[in-house]
Amino acid sequence: MLITKVRLDSIDKVKQFVNLVSCLDCDLDLVSGRYIVDAKSIMGIFSIDLSQPIELRIHDGSEEPQQVVEMLKDYIVAD
Repeated sequence: MLITKVRLDSIDKVKQFVNLVSCLDCDLDLVSGRYIVDAKSIMGIFSIDLSQPIELRIHDGSEEPQQVVEMLKDYIVAD
C-alpha cells in the first residue's frame, strides 16, 4: 500500500478524479479524519471535508502504486 495526499477542492476536480480512478483495477481509499471512503465513489467523496488535503491510500492491484501516483500527479500535493 502506498499513501499520499491529494487535493480535491472543486466539483470539477472531484468529477475528473473519479472518472480517472474508476478505470483502475486496484482499490483506492480516501481518509479524512476518522472517515474512510472509496475513492471511486463520488457520493462518498462529497461526504468528507474537501477543504484540506485528503490522504489517499493506494492498495496493490493490477497497477503498480507508483503508476497510479503518476496518473494522479495533478491531484497530489506535497506532504
